[in-house]
Amino acid sequence: MEVETKAQGTVCVDESQNLSFPAGLFGFESYTEFVLFESEYKPFFWLQSVQDKSLAFLVVDPFLICSEYELDVDDKTLAEIGVKSPSDVFVLAIVTVPPNGTPVTVNLQGPLIVNKRNKNCLQVILSDPQWGTKHDILAEMKKRGNLC
Repeated sequence: MEVETKAQGTVCVDESQNLSFPAGLFGFESYTEFVLFESEYKPFFWLQSVQDKSLAFLVVDPFLICSEYELDVDDKTLAEIGVKSPSDVFVLAIVTVPPNGTPVTVNLQGPLIVNKRNKNCLQVILSDPQWGTKHDILAEMKKRGNLC
């Protein structure tokens, strides 16, 4: 299927790349259908709204950025998207790339939970204060020794 995107014009995506957020994302509740496709910048992906080509989010696996990242999501919340086992899930986090040269950040407080089996997803808010909405990606990489 072809999708009009914000970052890359028209792209051809497989139906397996469709993701449904029945409750939407915080602040974007009316947008429920997205596609996930690789960005030109690894390890990042684009989460593109199917309903509005101007709405797209750069996302990343938060465990690649912060190896000690932990999230505690209760079974009732996971059941909302049909999760039966931890192996059904993968997690993404929204990245912010400011236009003014300030640090690139990732939202570790509001991860996106994806059910790999049925492609239903939800965004949760973690209560642990160590995970902020503007976690500096470069600072984390320097701390881990992944940056010269």
